Amino acid sequence: MPIAPPSGGWGADYLNFIMISETISQNWKQNSLAASRSLNLVSDEMINQILLSLADELLENVDLILTANSRDLQLMELSNPMYDRLLLTKDRLQSIAGDLRNVASLTSPVGKVLEEKVLPNGMQISKRTVPFGVVGIIYEARPNVSFDVFSLCIKSGNACVLKGGTDAHNSNAAIVDLIQIVLSRFGLDKNIVTLLPAGREATAELMNAVGYVDVIIPRGGKGLIEFVRDNSRIPVIETGAGICHTYFDEFGDVQKAANIVYNAKTRRVSVCNALDCLVVHASRLTDLYEVCKKLADKNVVIYADEKAFGILHGKYPEKLLEKASSESYGIEFLDYKMSVKTVSSIDEAIEHISTYSSKHSECIVSEDEQNISLFDKMIDAACVYTNVSTAFTDGAQFGLGAEIGISTQKLHARGPMALAELCSYKWIVKGEGQVRS
Repeated sequence: MPIAPPSGGWGADYLNFIMISETISQNWKQNSLAASRSLNLVSDEMINQILLSLADELLENVDLILTANSRDLQLMELSNPMYDRLLLTKDRLQSIAGDLRNVASLTSPVGKVLEEKVLPNGMQISKRTVPFGVVGIIYEARPNVSFDVFSLCIKSGNACVLKGGTDAHNSNAAIVDLIQIVLSRFGLDKNIVTLLPAGREATAELMNAVGYVDVIIPRGGKGLIEFVRDNSRIPVIETGAGICHTYFDEFGDVQKAANIVYNAKTRRVSVCNALDCLVVHASRLTDLYEVCKKLADKNVVIYADEKAFGILHGKYPEKLLEKASSESYGIEFLDYKMSVKTVSSIDEAIEHISTYSSKHSECIVSEDEQNISLFDKMIDAACVYTNVSTAFTDGAQFGLGAEIGISTQKLHARGPMALAELCSYKWIVKGEGQVRS
């Protein structure tokens, strides 16, 4: 049901509903841990009802969420590439509601028997999936993440602690309050989801919550992820930073390359699977303008090496073409910008990508099976594509229903992380009085 505003309305400078005190309870760690344990006794049916109810509440309170979001947007320049990440619209909220319903329809990952056997001494051993417990998320200006994380965490039996950025604090506060209202209506502990204050002190406290938080997942740019990895005393799953390449091979199809490059670069520039660098075989430089020309429609700035610059100069708009420097590579632009690197062989392409990749998503455009096979084997990334846009690196696109992030590491999870990746496992051992000699 819609949340009634206080007398006098929400007001431009004071929204009672969404204001969360910057002095958070000193007991948040204990409360989150207790809430995670309480979830062990909550049925999957009730969790599904909560998610469906939250979807309904979201649609009935769209104006409330948008009002909070507008306060955040007023503090960010429209030209900032992060503006699109921060922006919530009615269409986007309707899509989020659909995602909540979709997560409710997914099979619970909890309690799945991964392995079982009976030993010669009669002991029965089974390996079963269990929730992590308390999942901490540190993220930047993406308020939709608050809904995504909560839905995936509660569906997998986890409590979550959210540490959003200052840029989205009003939006996140409104979202978490709405979630907690729904939890309370079902008689569940509202501490199943906790929003920490936006200040840096809360980040430090979260990263040092040993014994209370089981894992931290940072979602944001390279700087944020490296900071959390280097300073957290809690285990970290690295996600998000995407320095993505597409290699236009000497045996690549021009039209496929043009479509893939345009989609990967311009679909949404502020996301981690967006294209950052086009690597082109020297023998295909004559086709480079054909591959890149449509990018001008979106005012994409190209930083081209000497050979590529010579081909594009006089064809690609002058105001959008610049000469590349050594600093033009290894950058996650998150903007309408892209570098171009010319190579003389697939080996050189692999070497360049390996040097600058963040191990997120890499693509080859080629019709040669030998080169494709070599690329697949030699590129060290979570997702390796052949003739497909890197924009598909997404849990929903992979048929996982949703995602909590894209893991770029190799331990525990890699690539889109969904429900299954929010679980660990434990051994259940049963017997009839066996003792070890």
